[in-house]
Amino acid sequence: MSEELIKKCEVGDFNFDNDLKTNCSVVLTEVEKHKDTLNISEEEAADYLNMVQNLKAKDVSKVLALALKIRESGDIKDPELKTQASRLIRAIEAS
Repeated sequence: MSEELIKKCEVGDFNFDNDLKTNCSVVLTEVEKHKDTLNISEEEAADYLNMVQNLKAKDVSKVLALALKIRESGDIKDPELKTQASRLIRAIEAS
């Protein structure tokens, strides 16, 4: 299922509306707090934070991959972050 969603995003077969942008932004802004747990470098975290300000449809597949990683990670215990990742995944599934 996750491969299908990523493919859907890569080909642009989704509705890039304000709800999806908001969900992406929330997940991306949380990356800084959990970059060590997610094994994300300072540079990658900075790229994600920059992406929040300039989010484009082509970036959604990257954010989705990050959300899937967050949702599946047993190391992340923050329920709010897990909820936000799940919301993003559901929004892409529904679009």
